[in-house]
Amino acid sequence: MSRKSGIVGSVIEEKHNDKRIDREHTCPLLLRIFISSGRHNSVSDFSRGRVPENEFQVHTWMDASLKELTQLVQAINTESRRKDTYFDFALVFPDTRSSGYRMRDIGSTCSGQKGPDDEKTLTSCRFQIGDFLDIAITPPSNRGEPSTSYRRR
Repeated sequence: MSRKSGIVGSVIEEKHNDKRIDREHTCPLLLRIFISSGRHNSVSDFSRGRVPENEFQVHTWMDASLKELTQLVQAINTESRRKDTYFDFALVFPDTRSSGYRMRDIGSTCSGQKGPDDEKTLTSCRFQIGDFLDIAITPPSNRGEPSTSYRRR
């Protein structure tokens, strides 16, 4: 076995070890989500005890997938239901070296399409209770990428 396949094997093994939570018997956590159009909120908006005004709160579990969170956002944000709308997810968490926050991209989903990040969970993204989730919603016409669908002539 080559060195590369050993690495792939450990990544696959890690994915299978992602345990599902018994949602009937486990108390959910409060997830504070900040939604913006086209780009993420600035990390400076999360300073000195302040947060951006575009907050959406949801109770969920650590095994919630990015696709599941996308569907929760779509339930309250009608504009985000359009096919080919992108949802770019980032974790916002306290910076241990300063009194501010840091932001880290964790994946993206697309309305109406399957993607490689759909099944990523909060746990697999190293989310910790108290972190925030920042979601940049980009409608299909603003993405700047060619459409993957083909038109019949």
